[in-house]
Amino acid sequence: MDNANAELIERFYHAFQDLDAEAMSACYARDIRFEDPVFGTLRGREAGDMWRMLLSRAADFSLTYGDIKATGQTATAKCVATYRFSRTGRKVVNEIRSKFAIRDGEIVEQTDTFNLWRWSRQALGLKGWLLGGTSIVQNRIRAEARKGLADYRRQAAS
Repeated sequence: MDNANAELIERFYHAFQDLDAEAMSACYARDIRFEDPVFGTLRGREAGDMWRMLLSRAADFSLTYGDIKATGQTATAKCVATYRFSRTGRKVVNEIRSKFAIRDGEIVEQTDTFNLWRWSRQALGLKGWLLGGTSIVQNRIRAEARKGLADYRRQAAS
């Protein structure tokens, strides 16, 4: 990795491996825009709080990452997060592709993509296998994730 933007992404994923949400958030600009299939679009401190919540609940967690490519003010990477889903205790191996936009040495946009049906099959078991590809179950997953984040943020503020 020969440029500062690739080093920024390396720092972000190294912090992720270490379950260090504060170091991950330090890679973000104040006006970060984060998006993924579960949480949808998060902005600003909300994105850092998502990592704080997720990493505070992480069980049997490991992360591998690589294929970091940075060109100009954009970067891409791949990672595999392995963990136990807190609600069901089931093991999840989530393969994620990320795209980043970078400005002044900070991540201003991060878009993570992964197969939500594959995730739901692992996290929810038979229900995810049978219904995880439907909009009803996927919308419920999203609603529960957003509610969990809102609850976490309320508790953190008090």
